[in-house]
Amino acid sequence: MGLLSVVVPCYNEEESVSLFYQELLKNCSFLAEKNLELELLYIDDGSKDRTAEEVKKLCGKDKRVHLISFSRNFGKEAAMYAGLEHAKGDYVVLMDVDLQDPPSLLPQMFAYIEEGYTSVATRRVSRKGEPPIRSFFARMFYRLMKKISRTEIMDGARDYRMMTRQMVDAILSMQEYNRFTKGIFGWVGFETKWLEYENVERARGETKWNFWRLLLYSLDGITAFSTVPLMLASFVGVFFCVIAFAMIIFIIVRKLIFGDPVSGWPSLVCIILMTSGVQFFCTGILGQYLAKAYMEVKRRPIYLIKEEL
Repeated sequence: MGLLSVVVPCYNEEESVSLFYQELLKNCSFLAEKNLELELLYIDDGSKDRTAEEVKKLCGKDKRVHLISFSRNFGKEAAMYAGLEHAKGDYVVLMDVDLQDPPSLLPQMFAYIEEGYTSVATRRVSRKGEPPIRSFFARMFYRLMKKISRTEIMDGARDYRMMTRQMVDAILSMQEYNRFTKGIFGWVGFETKWLEYENVERARGETKWNFWRLLLYSLDGITAFSTVPLMLASFVGVFFCVIAFAMIIFIIVRKLIFGDPVSGWPSLVCIILMTSGVQFFCTGILGQYLAKAYMEVKRRPIYLIKEEL
């Protein structure tokens, strides 16, 4: 028999663990027809509530359920990588435990896999229930990535997708510390079928992704899959050098004609402040890339396991 592994990252999701398990089983009746067994891996990302205890209850009732618990919170990217690394299935699914990734799509996803697709991914066609400003910046992020990156990152893409073992192994071969999985999915390639669905609100609990965390996550994505900001910093530097050279010629000519060395100092102060700000901005861009390189060369583990059941 074949094996389908379902990887579910969790962080402070004690209210959703059991509910997700029940909904998943309701939509996995197709597995028997396809001669597949189920493996369910909960990745506890250093939760501070009773998430691990709730998973252990399921482990006691169902041998198909597994728990991997981190020593601390390493982030969702690390949790997804750990799940893919421990999944033994011929096919692997990444899902959120809050049921915003509808398990009802699983039969359709596997049907496309049978047609020959290596990956079946999902994307939201609406953001109903999200704050308007968050939705606006999310759309702007995807538009920006399309222009500055060669890697395909679909607007509204979710981490929810089904993959064959071939694609999973390709993803695991990318062992970078600073991970942006949405970009990694696109970078490894393979033929992908996109499923669209309306946004589904959380079944229980509250989202852990506030505006600030999403902003930092988007910066990780930009620096991980585009060098355009570095090119931009270079172009800005050249542009201001040209302006400075032109201003020097202008000041010399004005001095020779009018002979007034005092007038114009307010504009000079403004120019100095502006160029200084641009310099700090470009230095900050360089610092972001340098920081990523610094973390990579340390070769720290992506995650540490406290308990495995």
